[in-house]
This record gives sequence, C-alpha cells and structure tokens, in this order.
Amino acid sequence: MLGAYAARAALALALACRTGAPPVVRYDPAHDLGALFHDVQVSGIFADSKTFVDARPLEPPSEIAAGYATARTSAGFNLRAFVERHFELPRPIAAGFHTDPSQTMEQHIRGLWPVLTRPPDSADARSSLIPLPQAYVVPGGRFREIYYWDSYFTMLGLIESGRTDLVRSMLDNFAHLVATVGHIPNGNRAYYLSRSQPPFFGAMVGLYAKATDTTQALRYLDALEAEHVFWMDGAGRLGPGEAYRRVVRLPDGSVLNRYWDDRAEPRPESYRPDDELGQTLPAGRREGFYRHVRATAESGWDFSSRWLRDPKDLRTLETTELVPVDLNSLLYHSERLIAALRTFRRRGGDAEVAQRFAQAAEERRRALLAAAYDPASGFFYDVRWRSGERVTDRPTLAAAAPLYFGLATPEQGRAVAARLERDFLKPGGFVTTLIASGQQWDAPNGWPPLEWLAIEGVRRYGRTDLADAARDRWLAVNRRIYRSTGKMTEKYDVVDLNRRAGGGEYPTQDGFGWTNGVALALLKGLIPPD
Repeated sequence: MLGAYAARAALALALACRTGAPPVVRYDPAHDLGALFHDVQVSGIFADSKTFVDARPLEPPSEIAAGYATARTSAGFNLRAFVERHFELPRPIAAGFHTDPSQTMEQHIRGLWPVLTRPPDSADARSSLIPLPQAYVVPGGRFREIYYWDSYFTMLGLIESGRTDLVRSMLDNFAHLVATVGHIPNGNRAYYLSRSQPPFFGAMVGLYAKATDTTQALRYLDALEAEHVFWMDGAGRLGPGEAYRRVVRLPDGSVLNRYWDDRAEPRPESYRPDDELGQTLPAGRREGFYRHVRATAESGWDFSSRWLRDPKDLRTLETTELVPVDLNSLLYHSERLIAALRTFRRRGGDAEVAQRFAQAAEERRRALLAAAYDPASGFFYDVRWRSGERVTDRPTLAAAAPLYFGLATPEQGRAVAARLERDFLKPGGFVTTLIASGQQWDAPNGWPPLEWLAIEGVRRYGRTDLADAARDRWLAVNRRIYRSTGKMTEKYDVVDLNRRAGGGEYPTQDGFGWTNGVALALLKGLIPPD
C-alpha cells in the first residue's frame, strides 16, 4: 500500500513538473469560516446555497471568523450586511446570449459553445475555485466550474462541431487535476475535493483518440493510471465482505468498486437541506447519512430511488452499501484502455503492465457479470456488497452501461435490450427508473447521458431498430422543448411530453452542455467505445 501511495505521489510530481502546474488553492469555506459558515448557510439569506461557498473573502478567513464571533452578539447585528462587508459575492454570469427563434436546434447548440466556455483560471488564494490552466466548458448558466462526468457528453458535441482543440484543453485540465490533487474531483472547487464523479476520463481519452489518433492519447496515459490508483486504493487490504473507501470485496472474494466520499458532513454547496434532514435523525446515524448523501453526489445520480430503501424517504439512502453496475463498467473500460495504450506504446515494461491491466479488466468483467446480472429477469442490477444480493426491486437505466462498454455477453445484451424496450421506452425516450419518487433521477425524467448510453448500448448489441426509435423520440422531445422555450435543458420528462422535467436541488438549467453534446452526437451517428 505504501508503494502505491509513493507511486502516485511521484507521478503527481512528474505531471506537475511537466505541465508547470501552479499550487492548488485550498480555501475551504466550510472548515475555514467556523460558525459563520453554518449560520449563513442555514439562515436562507441567499436563495442558492452555492452563492456563499463561491464568495471570495476580502480578508483572511480566520480574521473574518474571529470578527464574526465578536460581532454576532452585538445589538442589531445584521448577518447579510456582515457578509456583504467581508466577502465579494459571485456576480451573475452575463451571457449576452439570446435565442434566435429563426435558428434550428442544431444552429442554436453550436452557437452556445462560446457561451458555455470559460477561459483559463487565475490562481487566487482566497477563492474556493481550483484554477485550471486551459479553457473549459461548464454545464449551464448556474455554474462557474467544470464538472467531471458532464464533460464526456459535452465532448461528444464538441467533437462533432470540430472543436478537438477544446476537447484537448479539457483533457489537459483533468490531467492537471490528477497531478495536483491525485484524482479528478466532482468539480474544480475545494469543497468538491473529497469526492470524484463517474470516472469517464478513460472514455474521454478514447473519444479523443478516435477523433485524432492513438499517439495523441498517450499524453494522458500516466494520468489514467494515477486515477486508477485513486479508485483502487485499499484493494489489497480487504477480506471477503469488507470495504475500504471506494473498493469492496464481495463474499466470493471478487473485488469491485462503490461510490464514496472522504467526508461525512453536510455538503457545503447544499448545506441547508443536508443539515435539516440530518437533524431529524438520531445523532449516531447522522455521519452515515451524510456519507451516503455525498457518495450519491459522487454517483451523479443525486437523488434517485436507485439508492433508497424507501423511495419516498431520503434518509434511507444506502449508496455506500451498493456496488453500482455502471461504475464498474466504466472502470472495466479504463482498464482495457490502459492496456491498449501500453501495448501501442511498446516501451520497456509496457507489455508487462498491459498484461496486468488486461487481466484486471477481465477479472472485473467476470466478477460483475456474476454479481450483477440476473438470468431470471435478464437484467443488470446494483449489488449489496455485504451479502452479494442483487437489488432487483429497483431496476434502472444504469443496466445499459455493460452494453455500452461491451462487457455483456451477446445473450445478456439481447435480454437487457428487450427489457429496456418493454419497460423503459416511453414517448420521449428511455425513462431513468420505473419509480416516480419525486427525485430528479427517477421517472418520469430522462437524462441525456443515460439516453446516450442506452441508445448506443442497444445498438452495439444489434438492436438498431430500438436504438433508432429511442433516438428519434429523444430528439423529438429536445426539439419540442426548444421550439416552445428556446432552450436546451439538462433533463426532460419523457412520459408527458408537454411538461418540463422537475425535481432536483436547483432550478432547471438551460445551456446545457451534455444535452447539446448528446443531441449532436445522435444526429451525427457517433459510435460507442471499443
């Protein structure tokens, strides 16, 4: 284990030297501001919980916190005035962009790339932003930072739009994050450092290689291997039925992965709802609840009945108890890609490392198929790692991931496609789950990343008819909402086509990076990774 940490540290140093990486900013408002942070976030003085965590302190945080401790007890103290005096609040992002109703949806999307692109960041020791050295694309109007898994689906559209230069810049940024913090966090904010998101970096590199050539992808090989170290940390220390961070060992001895977060407290960017819900639980259960909340944020599916024992009660999250089928499909693909890139490069030692990663991928494939595929229902499910039990009462569109990444057998692929056609295909495309819980990652909503995985997954297994039908329905609802609102939104109601999708932790966003990317890719006919 010490060897793994040493290797990662050496790699991070080498990458930092190679890229000229500046020091990582470590301003952490939730921890640096003490009681002030808690009081502001629960007070409701800002409608959006992200406002204060993205604010810039005008003096050293420790001095502001000390001043607050004294001032808060004075007569007539005004919290909002105190904050405005000591912090520079984030300014609204002025897009200067207005929809041209004469434009087609495709023209509108291509016109949005400059609006969603942010320039390289400047280092600022009093900002929660982790500066990135290259330009990048944000998901939508609310955001001032890059988000990990969104970026893969955004890149699909950038490739189709001929912007391989911007794809390379974003990949350079992710490699920079691996070099400076040891992994790719949820987003480039200090308060996201304790977690990642679905590890699509390998899929991004594979996409870039197809758009350019394999030699171009070799520049990211070290970062791919370092990210793999992050996800597999602790694998060697586990006995059957044990877990450490993001790694679990099932009762049969096989090693797979789960979502996790290194902190067990309310999320700074969603502090008030997390804190309020946590306070309804006995004190001894709060840390576990907060850990589940944060692990769910790492999954990208925040929130969904997928992670809930009771779909109507967010306090019943069990995310860290589950082995997600899509996460392990992603890691399988990354392991295969690393093996392929090592084989292609053919330097000293590459053949041995390539064989090791190829073997790891095959072991993961066998373990996942044995654990997650249910022959009786012909479908993939998440797995409770302590018992090995499949969560068969909560089928989700995550079952398409083994098809998209090509690890399902032909028979399994056909069975999953048939189930998706029977139960998940709706008038507007594939629905996320079959449970209408009120959470945003549930029925009746459809999400661009899942539509892409499902459509191209079933296409990969010979169901071109189903893929084309789902594609046409999805693009039709995209066009319908665009014609009525002039916007591309982050999710859609695929059951009632006259209603905008609901649920979530912030107002429905427009922009929207992954919606735009998937729409252009479906129109172009891109293919899933090898």
